[in-house]
Amino acid sequence: MLERILPPAVRTAYARTDPPEAEIFPAEAALIAGAVAKRREEFTTARHCARLALAELGVPPAPILRGVRGAPVWPDGIVGSMTHCPGYRGAAVARAGEVPGLGIDAEVHGPLPTGVLDLVSSQRERAHLAELALLRPAVQWERLLFSAKESVYKVWSPLTGQWLGFEGAAVTFDPEAGTFAVRLLVDGPVDTLAGRFLVHDGIVLTAIVLDAPAR
Repeated sequence: MLERILPPAVRTAYARTDPPEAEIFPAEAALIAGAVAKRREEFTTARHCARLALAELGVPPAPILRGVRGAPVWPDGIVGSMTHCPGYRGAAVARAGEVPGLGIDAEVHGPLPTGVLDLVSSQRERAHLAELALLRPAVQWERLLFSAKESVYKVWSPLTGQWLGFEGAAVTFDPEAGTFAVRLLVDGPVDTLAGRFLVHDGIVLTAIVLDAPAR
């Protein structure tokens, strides 16, 4: 599924269940030693997917630990992103020389819990979602907005080492093209981002890939 919204330079892997062959390194296991079983399963499978994707780039298996603000620490020369939600775990990786940064997010395709939309969106964004709901009422646009902003953060955090709240980005969707545009409302190395989205088989997926600098 992820490969449908990412360029060929990005390698992906995903799982809809937790495969029994998925394993983690001792250093990774230490990160979730006190976690409940559900958390251990999604953590393990997401890293299993990451290693499958890394193998396509010729990168040998290695622990994927946590860095600043919990972001994954990828092997040298690699950028990547992982995601998980009920019924889906996935990872995307690329060589940093081809892709400076990327972020992915998966969510169950359903309404947000009561009150969450007001916390993650502006009045203008809510008006935009209302217009989209008239055009495509079968799509849970509020969930897509949440997912898009998660993908924004997963690009922003490794790029800047800084926190970005939901209010720090304004998102608009193009339902025909399956894309979304992001305007950053805080100072940083980029002012805008472009992403793609997919709704398939009960899952919402969003992805953002930074363009490589011109040579």
